Parts: sequence; C-alpha cells; structure tokens
Amino acid sequence: MTISYKWLSEYIPVSIEPEKLSRILTSIGLEVESLIAYEEVKGGLKGLLIGEVLTCEKHPNADKLSLTTVHIGQDTPLNIVCGAPNVAAGQKVVVAPVGATIYPSTGDPLTMRVAKIRGSESHGMICAADELGLGDDHSGILVLPADLIPGTPAADYFKPYEDWIYEIGLTPNRMDAMSHLGVARDVCAYLSHHDKLDLRVKSPLSGITLKAANNNLPIEVVIENEKACQRYCGVSISGVSIAESPVWLQKRLKAIGLRPINNVVDITNYILHETGQPLHAFDANAIAGSKVIVANLPEGTLFKTLDEKERKLAADDLMICDGNKTPMCIGGVFGGMNSGVSAQTTSIFLESAWFYPIDIRKTSFRHGLRTDAATRFEKNTDISNTLNVLKRAAALICELAGGTIASEFVDLYPNPASQTQVSLKYHYLKKLSGKNYHADAVKRILSALGFTIMREGMDDLLVEAPFSKPDISMPADIVEEIMRIDGLDNIEIPTSITISPSVELLGHKHTWKEKTANYLAGLGFNEIFTNSITNAAYFEEQDLEKAVKLLNNLSVEHNIMRPSMLETGLEVVAYNLNRRNLDLKLFEYGKTYQKLDAGSYEETDHLCLYVTGASGRDGWKGKSSPADIHHAKGVVESLLHLMGLNEFNWQETPSSKLGQSLQLYLGKQKIAELGSVHTAELKRFD
Repeated sequence: MTISYKWLSEYIPVSIEPEKLSRILTSIGLEVESLIAYEEVKGGLKGLLIGEVLTCEKHPNADKLSLTTVHIGQDTPLNIVCGAPNVAAGQKVVVAPVGATIYPSTGDPLTMRVAKIRGSESHGMICAADELGLGDDHSGILVLPADLIPGTPAADYFKPYEDWIYEIGLTPNRMDAMSHLGVARDVCAYLSHHDKLDLRVKSPLSGITLKAANNNLPIEVVIENEKACQRYCGVSISGVSIAESPVWLQKRLKAIGLRPINNVVDITNYILHETGQPLHAFDANAIAGSKVIVANLPEGTLFKTLDEKERKLAADDLMICDGNKTPMCIGGVFGGMNSGVSAQTTSIFLESAWFYPIDIRKTSFRHGLRTDAATRFEKNTDISNTLNVLKRAAALICELAGGTIASEFVDLYPNPASQTQVSLKYHYLKKLSGKNYHADAVKRILSALGFTIMREGMDDLLVEAPFSKPDISMPADIVEEIMRIDGLDNIEIPTSITISPSVELLGHKHTWKEKTANYLAGLGFNEIFTNSITNAAYFEEQDLEKAVKLLNNLSVEHNIMRPSMLETGLEVVAYNLNRRNLDLKLFEYGKTYQKLDAGSYEETDHLCLYVTGASGRDGWKGKSSPADIHHAKGVVESLLHLMGLNEFNWQETPSSKLGQSLQLYLGKQKIAELGSVHTAELKRFD
C-alpha cells in the first residue's frame, strides 16, 4: 500500500514529522517497508535561477550557436553559449549556472562547469523543458513570462511537488488500512492513547449536503443477485466537461504512482485511495433503456473489456448491464470497452457498490485482472460508507468537472448488514496480552478505532465492531487491536517462564533426515527444493485420475499437486544443463500427493536422488567414469547401511518412466525405485 505523507497529514489534526510517523505506523502493525523522498521534478530544480537574456549574437565560429549574456540577479551577467534556435534578447529563461545540476527527462544528471565551446567560454546553460525534467520538448529553450524577476529561484516559480512516500506492508486482513483515511484513523487512535488526547480523523465524508438540481437523467437500478451485490448506490451527473484534472489532483496521483487520465477518472482513483471504496463512472448515454441491471449472464457470454480483449464470461461473474442486459462492466473488477468515460462524454452515471469478496476474487483471478478495485472488494469494503463515498465523489465531480446532479441518489440495500458484537473479558485480555490494561485505556483505544461500546460490566465489555473492520469476529481480535495500538514493544517480557517439557515421539524421523543429508553432501550431492505444485501436462491420463487438482490455480503451468517427484527434479536438471553445469548430483526431500476418494487425500514423503554426467572428478590417475545405474545403486545401498538396514533385496521390474528399472524391497515392502529416465521423458524436458 502506497501512502503520501502530505495527503495523509490532511486527515490528522496534529502535525507529525515524517520519520516519527514512520515509527508510529510500524509500531501499530502497518509496517513501513520504505520511506522515500518524492520529487515531482528530479532534483527539485535546486540551484537553478530565472535569468534575463540581455544580448544575443551569432557565434563567430558556429552557424547554429549563439553568444548570450544573461542576467541572473548578480552584479555581473553570465556569458553563455546557447544552441537553441529560439533564443533572443529580452527573454526570461531558466539558467543552470556553474555548480548547478540538471536532471533531464531522459539521460543522466549533468553538473554545470565552465566549458569552452568553439573558442568561447560558457558559464552555464539556458535550459529547455526536457533538460529540466519538466516535459519532453527539446525544440528550443523554455521561455517564461516577461514579468519574472531575474535571480528568482526556479523552484519558487515552478513549485515542483515534493512529498514523502510510505510503502506499507499490509497483512491480508487489514482492508481497513487500504486507504489514507484508514491509516489516519489508526494514527489518531495511537496518538489519542499515548498522548491522552481525543483526536479524530478530519473526514471529508462528513457534512456533505448534496441534493439533485433536477431529475432530468434518472437511471433505474435492479439487483438480480442480492448475495453478490448487497448494496448498490448511484447518481446521474449531467453537463460534465471531460478535461485534464487540476494540478493539485494530478500531483497527488503521480506521487503514489498513478497516471492522470482525465478529471472524472482521476476523481474516482483519488476517492479510491482516499477512502478505500472503488467507484465506476459510466457514460450515461451508453446505458440503454436508462436502466442498470446487476446480474449474472450465461456461461460463455463474450465481453470486450477496457484493455480491448474479448473475454468469455463464467456463469458466476457478476456483471453490470444496461436495460437490454448488454454487459457494460465486470462488477467490481474491470470496465467495458464501450461504456466508459471518453472525451465526448457529457453525462455520467456514477456507481458505488458493495460486492461479495469471494466472487470478486474468483472473477479477478479467472480473467487475470488484478485491479485496484478488485484487490479492495476481495478483502471486503465498508458497506456502511457506500453512499457517503458516492456523495463525496459526486461533489468533487461537480466542482472540478462542472457537472450538475441530474437524478436522485439511488441506494438499494435490500438486506442491511448487522454489525458484529463481541464480548471481551478483562481477564482474557490479561491472559492473552500479558499486560494489565486499565478499563479507560481499553475504551479509549476501541472508541478511537470506531468501535461502539454497547455495555460495560465490572469485568467485561461488549463492543460493536465497525463495518470498516470485517475481520473482527472474536475476543482475540479485540485483544489484537488493543495491543497493536498500545504497541507490542510495550508488553513486558517476564523474567521467568514456566512450561511443561514436551516429549517428541517422532524425533527420530528428523534425526535420520539430517544424517542422510549430511552423508549425501559428503558424497558430493547438493540439496534442491522444488515446487510441490506442478504442471498437469507432464503426466498421462492414468496419473491424473488420482491427482490433486487446484481449484484456483495462479497459472496454467501450476495447476496440480505433484503425483511424482521426477518431473520437478528434471526441471532443475534441465535448468543446470542449459547453463553448462553438466555433472550433477542432486537430492531432495519432498512430498507427493494423491486423491484416494471424495474428500480424502494422501501425502507421501520421499527422498529423491538425481545423477547425471560424471560420477566424480577427474584425478591424477585418470578421468572419472560416467555415472550409471551401478553407481546410483551403490549410493542407495550405502544409505540403507547407514540406517542399519541390511536385509533387503533388488528386483528388476518394468517402469513407465524409468528404463533398466530396479525395485528395492525391505521384506515385502517396496521402499525404493531406481533406473535411468526414459528417452521420451528426457526429451519432454529438453
């Protein structure tokens, strides 16, 4: 999660230094992975000055160069050789004097020094826009308004945006912190508790009074799947002028790594990162029948998304459709090609909804669309703020895009959700946290986080969790919230701990595993670790009948749990051979998996050895011989002797994947299989 310091500070009622804020965030569980100084213009234009070209003459030794004198507010003007075709006397320009560093849009930084160009000394540079990092224009120098005063720092005129950017590592349950407002709420709770203050977030969602100017563009909304879409809000806005966003909005988005597009789209992105609630803007004129239907469409329905790809829909993909049941958007995931905001749009229908997290996650992975909206919906959004966020966005669009509210606000909420109530006993809090918390401190922390105190007892507390914290379901969750805001570092470590010693019944298994690993390493083997998830294409139909298939695989190359160790090992062998690492001795401890019957599975532990190339190193007596089945058989028997197993026998048995195959039996139990890999299998892995 990327957080802007300046943006975040707008919601916190007190001022905090960036480094102190970083420490607070980490202490309350929002681990700051990086804190980076952001500069809209690299270098911040430091050392660059506004100058006035006093004279401009042709260079005597070069047709395309000019000799200029430039006043930069000092007693003596600078002599500068300039190659721009548009330089002229009387211009106000940006000058990089000797010692200043410029950061071009492309290329490396350049520090100015006195240079002799075609026999004439140059004491700096008159800069073009791309040389300053202000754009891509290199057709000539940047000419500024005539009323500027020479010697003024260029940074004072251009005012390049500077900020501090936090990269926060969030755990999957912390959807409440996937926004600037959510993070601000946690910071205010921390300060309220530690500084004994009553700080609350300065929320832009409160106090919005927005009414329809007319009802000229009503859009009817119908929800057919009330489980997948439990709340849907929308409003029509007419008279919208699609244009560039104001500079302040563009700077905010650029600082957190987003590219400005146009005022309406930028506002929806801004609100997403402000509140954590995704929005979607439709071109109102593209909504057939002035009706929005939230529904599932038949399996295999084709739909062209914004990235111009045609996708086949699954039956459980929730779609936002028009009055003709024509899909316009994959609900909560990605917009359609023909219904979004364009330069010709004059009226929009703005959507703010709550979608079922599991459905969103399945659809997002199914189509490979990992959008900002999907990552928030799949972790659950605040259903209580759906309408408030819509009003906030609509107000901004009216302000920045010249729109007018042209319908009543639609708010379909068929089955209002109830808040989770949790009872916390103080002795349980002490038992779990190891610390005695005063009841007032507990109430102060929970209230600051948005919890409602429903009942106070002598030794317990009944609280109602806010909708912004859907992960709260049990007393342990409340304890975690209290400890997090108080600070885990504030939990005292006891001087002594009383425990009952445990008896490990299967300790010998790990002992033998370590002993055999050390023995194999002594024989020149290297241990490898391969993925237990592999590709079904490696296996025949009879192998796949009992294979454990993944319900939600991340890629087509990793879609089953491996039924055999051989294939993943051959991937490693091929990787090494392709890099001319030809003599390999590898071993791996791993598991294979198979399905026994419905809902019943089996995991089997293995030790697998892979040998190819020479059996050893060349010595002074001669070259090493190639590794063969006899060499491998000797290694296996040595392992058995090492473990005290001497009564075993070998049997030659055909194998589908191994040629010259031997089976090793201990009594009637087969414990090993040995052989050279079939040529067909080797070719499969190149």
